[in-house]
Formats: sequence, C-alpha cells, structure tokens
Amino acid sequence: MFKDKLTDDLSDRKPNLGTLFARDLTEKSVAGGGESGSSPNGVAVHRPGEELELIEPNGSLDLGEKGSCGGYDSAERIAAAEKWSDLEHELSQEEINLEKLRRFAFTGLPNGGGIRATAWKLLLDYLPPSQDLWDKELSGNREKYAKLKEELLLTPSELWREKDEALNDEADVAGQLQRHRIEDHPLNDVKASVWHQYFQGAMRDILLLFAKVNPAIGYVQGMNEVLAPIFHVFSTTYDEQDLANVEADSFYCFVRLMSDSIDHFCKHMDNSPVGILSTLSRLMELLKANDEELWCHLVYTSKVNPQFYAFRWITLLLTQEFKFQSILRIWDSLLSSPFGIQDMLLRICCAMLVSLRSKLLGGDFAANLKLLQHFPDEIGIEYLLRVSRDIGPDGSALHFDM
Repeated sequence: MFKDKLTDDLSDRKPNLGTLFARDLTEKSVAGGGESGSSPNGVAVHRPGEELELIEPNGSLDLGEKGSCGGYDSAERIAAAEKWSDLEHELSQEEINLEKLRRFAFTGLPNGGGIRATAWKLLLDYLPPSQDLWDKELSGNREKYAKLKEELLLTPSELWREKDEALNDEADVAGQLQRHRIEDHPLNDVKASVWHQYFQGAMRDILLLFAKVNPAIGYVQGMNEVLAPIFHVFSTTYDEQDLANVEADSFYCFVRLMSDSIDHFCKHMDNSPVGILSTLSRLMELLKANDEELWCHLVYTSKVNPQFYAFRWITLLLTQEFKFQSILRIWDSLLSSPFGIQDMLLRICCAMLVSLRSKLLGGDFAANLKLLQHFPDEIGIEYLLRVSRDIGPDGSALHFDM
C-alpha cells in the first residue's frame, strides 16, 4: 500500500534528473523472461529495441563552470579554490587518507574536474585507498561488467542475427525464400532504431543487469532515481578511460549504494527490523528526541503518518525533493558520513521536519501533508545540513574526530 502511495507521489513531482528514466522496466523487460528470450544458460535476455518507455525530464542542469561550488562571493570563491587545490593534492597521493577525504566531502565537493567522481568512488569503496591498485581494480571490474553484459544482454547485431535466423526458419517451413530489407545500422539516429536505443540505453542496461543478477529483488520503480546522480557525476570526468567506462563504474557503485538500503525496496521486508517501516519508526524516534513538541503535533494532532512523505525521502535518498545540484551536495554528506549513509539520511530528514517547525505546528493534516510532499525550495541546503549535524538519537551532534 505504501509503495502504491510512493508511485502516486512520484507522479506529482517534476523530474529533476538530467537523464533517461526506464519506468516500464519491471513489466516489459525484467518480468516475463519468455518475451525477452533466453541465453544458452537459460537466463532471461533483454533485447535492445524492446519497448521500454524513455522519459526525458523537464528542466535543465545548471552545472556552472569548472571548479565552481555554487554561488559564492569573493571570499567564498577564494576558500572554494583553496579547497579545490587541497582536494587535488589529497587525491594525488599514493595512499589516500580516507578520513581526511571524508572531512573534505562532508562539507561539499566542487563541481567539475572529475574530483567528485573520484571521491565518490573512494567513498563507496569502489576504489581502494592505494592508487597503485586502481588500474588493476578498475580493469578487473570493467572486464567483469563487459562479460556480464555479453551473457545477459543482446547487442543490436545479435538481435538482427536472431531475426535473420527466425526468418530463415520461416522460409524453410514455407518452402520459399523470405526477403527483407536491412533498415537499421549503427549510425541511424531515428529514435525507433535499435542501435540508437542501444547507445542511449546505458542507464537502462545498468538497471536491467542489476535486476537480472538480483532476481529476488528485480527492478523497483525509483531505482533509476538513485542511479541517476552516480551516472551523471561519473560522466563529468575528464579522464578518457573513465569516460569510456562510465556505465561499468556506475553499475558497481550503484550496487554498493543499494546494498545499504535494498531492503527498503522489498515489499516482503516492510515489517522486518531492516524494512522501511522500521526505518520510518527510527525517523520519528529521532524527531521525538530532538523536538518532542513537533513530534507530538505530527503524530497526535495533525496525524500525518510518515509513510505519506518520508517513504519517498528515504527510499529515493532525497532525489525527488531538491534540485539536482542540491542533491549532489546532499550526497557528498551522505556518502562521507562517519556513521553511515542511513544514519545521515535520517538526520537530514529530521532536519527537514525541524526546519519547517513553525509551519507544521500551525498546520492541520491537509496543510502539513501538502507541505511535506512538496518540500519548499527556499530552505537552504547548507542550512539543512548544519541542522542535521546537530541532530542525534539523544540530541547529540554529529562530529568528526580531527
């Protein structure tokens, strides 16, 4: 029921992510292996060109100039430039100090130059701290991804070869040659082209592979929202090898990120200690410990159940609540939190409630539900993150050991 509510909520929001969404993935590609064919080992195979609805989101991304960290005055720009230099120096070391990197990232990483991409790979444990091992780790993972795609997904050439074989089989049955025109090729830019969809479908392939290697989980609507920031950030690097392997790197980092919250996408886990309902309860306990009056108003007075707003916040890692650049800034703190992604996520969610305290205390069910399902843009991200650092299970603040 709550996942149905999430679907309704998603339809009310304008997509913020500058990428392609695969919202028909579940019923058209993952489920029903018969329509998608099978590989020699019996695993369901997806054919590029099968009907997957691609939705291009409204709006555009204001990425700023290389090295920018947002809108700053002169003093802040100098500080940002110094931080850029310090980060470049740290990432150039033979052995990366992960604790130092986390402190840098927690206060926000600069856009451009590939710094955020490298930092996220380190924070997600995709890259080891020792740079001497990077080439070996990357080449190994990228080769494994290529083999995974070869085994589970068909390329356009293979798809046409299967069609040729099918036509030849029909000719044998009919006793006459069936002729057909080859109308597709790798340079075809028609949207209906199998090749065009193949090159544009990197994110879709990542999600399909994730679903196929995790058949008990499959694809759940919203996973694409979690993948999109990773895919975008990895696409902004200037390293040619990294750019050529954005899809593989994104896949493995997506897997690592999802391992921390995959139970939230599993309906049969909703009532378990690691399910979404338990996490929502933790959020309300956190709110009670830090603002009991607000907690009491939401629970007993306006009676706004957290499933109606925080379900989406938590499962989609806040990707539907803020503008894209703000999402990247939030994720810098999520990925670098010393207490883990889920702990930091709940702190930020609690900060979102506290930041709307006066409005929520004065609102009824309808007003508060609308406010929480459409979080106001005027609340500053840095303010929210500052508030979140002062929130803890016992009212204790979050801090790093310096």
